[in-house]
Amino acid sequence: MNKKLKIAVIGGGASGMMAAITAAREGAAVFLYEKKERVGKKLLATGNGKCNFSNRDLRRECYYGENREEAWKILSRFDANAAVAFFEEAGMLVKDKGGYLYPASEQASTVLDILRLLLQKEKVRVYTDCQVLSIKKEKQSGVTVETQTKAVHYDRVILACGGRAAPKTGSDGDGYRLAAMAGHTLIPVVPALVQLHCKEHFVKACAGVRTQAHLSLMEDGRNVAEESGELQFTEYGISGIVVFQLSRLAAYGLLHKKKMEMYIDCLPAYSGEAYADFAKSRKANHTAETVEDFFTGILNKKLMQAFIRLAGLKPEDSYRHAEEKKIDAVFALCKKLTLSLSGCHSFEHAQVCAGGIPLREVTESLESLFWKDLYMAGEMLDVDGICGGYNLQWAWASGYVAGKKAAE
Repeated sequence: MNKKLKIAVIGGGASGMMAAITAAREGAAVFLYEKKERVGKKLLATGNGKCNFSNRDLRRECYYGENREEAWKILSRFDANAAVAFFEEAGMLVKDKGGYLYPASEQASTVLDILRLLLQKEKVRVYTDCQVLSIKKEKQSGVTVETQTKAVHYDRVILACGGRAAPKTGSDGDGYRLAAMAGHTLIPVVPALVQLHCKEHFVKACAGVRTQAHLSLMEDGRNVAEESGELQFTEYGISGIVVFQLSRLAAYGLLHKKKMEMYIDCLPAYSGEAYADFAKSRKANHTAETVEDFFTGILNKKLMQAFIRLAGLKPEDSYRHAEEKKIDAVFALCKKLTLSLSGCHSFEHAQVCAGGIPLREVTESLESLFWKDLYMAGEMLDVDGICGGYNLQWAWASGYVAGKKAAE
């Protein structure tokens, strides 16, 4: 009888648990190391606690990274249908909300409970409160894993330590340190799916305002990306999913000292011509006494007051005596508000991070090109997706591929 392969999985997040379960199902003896007091802490916060674990609309365009094509090959080997089947076979009911996939309970704890039960079922040995200090390549084969208390030799090791987003849950960049021991390099890591800061102080007066908007991200005057959706103004800048989708590109632009601006159309339902007709008609039929009264009903009151002041007027000014070019400037701000971006929230607030270990340094099965028997999975690799379950899908897919190959 062949001796079971001994596999260590370092990191008890989504990709690590998937890698451990998959490797155990392939017949390996699996040992899972997690530095926090329990596995899956970050998973509990996903989807505002509801855990949007995948998406039916799975396309390569939904992902970023230096090598999107290689990432897509991994994703194609374990797609959304495979993720649904995996959880349904384990007893979880799935809810499909327009392609966005959730546990029917809409509780992230359900997904984590299923994974923990599977770890038990597949006899994965789980070590919590256990930090890996180093990994060492052995001359013949295998990798030695050193913790605070002991050093153990394994036939294969899978690094699934996460990136730098939400470090309190365990993703503090420690995996990059371990990967560097094997000679791996790092594409600069920045927060992604995160709030953006701007230089303009007036946004503080608009904090809490939500509005449907179309956003255009500008880099040195060039339009690099656009998104539409609900925008939220905050004391420091802007937030909301529509902002999160653009935050990765904004963060890298700022990292490289580019001039980053956001053009905001707060009335995206109106075409330029229709909006011009609306403004012309409003001016022709006005009965307002003050500038504020004239603009009442167009957008949120806080926004309109801010735009009035940006145009050089005061809300209480007489509309009859207001300069027409300043009135026109208020109308223009509703369709094109320019914010100068100055930064983004820290890794503590980011849902994921961008950058990491480049895919060119691993095989198509996620084995290190520098160390045989060392594999990687999850967010520590240079792959990140947009909002909507795409990052968890990458965790499932990469964990599955690394776990299956490592157990061969």
